[in-house]
Amino acid sequence: MPTLLKNALLVLFSVVLCTAAAEGLVRWLEAEAPSDALKHLAEIPLAEGVQRAWFGENPAPLPNRQPARPEDIELIRRVEASGVTEGTRRSDMFKAWNSAFVGPDPCKHFYLKDAPGQIYVYDPADGERWPRFRFLPNRTTPIGLVTNEYGFRGPPVPVARQPKTIRIAFIGASTTVSSHNFLYSYPEHVGYWLNRWAAAKKLDLRFEVLNAGRESIASPDIAAIMKNEVAPLSPDLVVYYEGANQFFLQTIVPDMPPPQPSLRIKPQPEPGLLHRVLVDLGYTFALARRLENFLAQYGSAPGEKSGDARGDATARAITEGREWPKPDYKVVWPKGLDEKDPDIARVDLPVNLATILADLGRIDATARKAGGELAIASYKWLVSDGMVLDPARHRLILEYLNYGYAPFRYRDLERLALFQNRVLEKFARLRGIDFLDVARLMPSDPDLFVDAIHGTPEGERLRAWIVLQLLVPVIDRHLADGTWPKKSFPDAPPLQPYAPRVVTFDCRNKSG
Repeated sequence: MPTLLKNALLVLFSVVLCTAAAEGLVRWLEAEAPSDALKHLAEIPLAEGVQRAWFGENPAPLPNRQPARPEDIELIRRVEASGVTEGTRRSDMFKAWNSAFVGPDPCKHFYLKDAPGQIYVYDPADGERWPRFRFLPNRTTPIGLVTNEYGFRGPPVPVARQPKTIRIAFIGASTTVSSHNFLYSYPEHVGYWLNRWAAAKKLDLRFEVLNAGRESIASPDIAAIMKNEVAPLSPDLVVYYEGANQFFLQTIVPDMPPPQPSLRIKPQPEPGLLHRVLVDLGYTFALARRLENFLAQYGSAPGEKSGDARGDATARAITEGREWPKPDYKVVWPKGLDEKDPDIARVDLPVNLATILADLGRIDATARKAGGELAIASYKWLVSDGMVLDPARHRLILEYLNYGYAPFRYRDLERLALFQNRVLEKFARLRGIDFLDVARLMPSDPDLFVDAIHGTPEGERLRAWIVLQLLVPVIDRHLADGTWPKKSFPDAPPLQPYAPRVVTFDCRNKSG
């Protein structure tokens, strides 16, 4: 064998061996890394019968997790090749879109027209456009999402209620379904710990958990999901956690200042070949994910001084991790609305709360009709006036607040987040609904957040731990009065037919 070929093979073998070793080391480090949440455990009061030692335990592996299908991996590659990869574009390929939302021609749809020539579609039995999509059933996507037969994230759950069970459904948006590449969503942690709690107390019952959350949806979607997808499964309790996708401060700022181009760290370049390769490999390899995260955090730096006062002030704020300079604007609070004790019947409540409360009313009525009840959680925002973050480690939080929510000031975001939770709490109190004050107990620790609302895996774990402490008293009350576990179950509405089909299209040379 020629010396050159031998040397080439030796180098190749060394690279492969070192890469494999690095992959193994990264996976070991991820498994052994201390939890950012541990330092906060002592701050959270334990519910009766809960043991703090359970916090580090994980749910059992999902029995319905399968290798990703080759055709699904190819769909991801087609998205990458299209160049339209922002936001949830990759995971969008594994959603069945509501045909009433899509319309007769995907090429005329404002969002779906940029899909790479194929989407899944289903026909809603009621003909309504809500919810806008469902996840494909019985699927393990290349991104990591595992769904059951209902298209819910998580393990299989039987349709028919079983004796000696308590069924809890979690509804909401991305902070309920959690990032698709996380091994566990927060409801899965809650379900595991509830069964640990029941076993420790020697209770002859089992908890079943449904995660009906999905990203990018709003309260009309959630109300439809409750009616068409959750109610037929007869949950005993439905937990609502959402507070971002209708959180529009424009509702109290009628005269918005013009966009300020200097309010961004630096225009992001189009993803290069290395980035696309790392994203593709990151669905399988921990080393690729680590490199991708490193580039995301440290890949951009503040622009050089431009001589523009606002731009230079922004650059200094970025370097120091402070709030970026914002243009002036005027908040116009609804006349006569008491911020501390709001009249929740008003139609002019800020941040679309009137719409949200109307949908929560429908969700509550649907839950009661199905023999269950609703619990509403307060929503955690990581934002406060004067907040300072690490400009490298917390760069995504800074961009989320200062670019994604520009031009709104931290103090106004904080003000509206607190107001929103007051409104939700009052709605729950007036309706006799349990209010789970998650936001009060969740630490404002940026190391637990990906951005201002989404948690890291350990942030999700800690939020689940908080929900557990708040749910146990609710469950204990029902166990004490004998209403749970139910001896019989009310007649439930039938499950809606759900048959996704593939729709192909070619939007080239088409307008709209």
